[in-house]
Amino acid sequence: MQHSPGFLKIVNDAKKHVEEISVAEARARLAANPKTVLLDVREDGEWAAGHAVEAAHLGKGVLERDIEQRYPNPNAELIMYCGGGFRSAMTCAVAQQMGYKKVYSLIGGYKAMVAAGWPMKAGG
Repeated sequence: MQHSPGFLKIVNDAKKHVEEISVAEARARLAANPKTVLLDVREDGEWAAGHAVEAAHLGKGVLERDIEQRYPNPNAELIMYCGGGFRSAMTCAVAQQMGYKKVYSLIGGYKAMVAAGWPMKAGG
């Protein structure tokens, strides 16, 4: 996908403040801590088309509104992914602004997970 310069500027600004992790690092974090949340921040239609088996869904459009209700502990470990790792960087930056301390953006997002053979399922 060809992204606009304005969008890329926002993403690159967010990435300066967000820790990005690889698929392998995400797997290791999930294995080490059963309370770690893998959070799909894509749109509802993307989620319905396919998502990681163990993922929870909280779309970017409602993240700020709903994250504190769903995950009230600001020390909760949250690994966020989107389609390619751009929107998740922005959602991680927002979560950090809201006081979350252990948020990570998955490099390459859903596409990287599929390429790595991550177990997926369709539907909600």
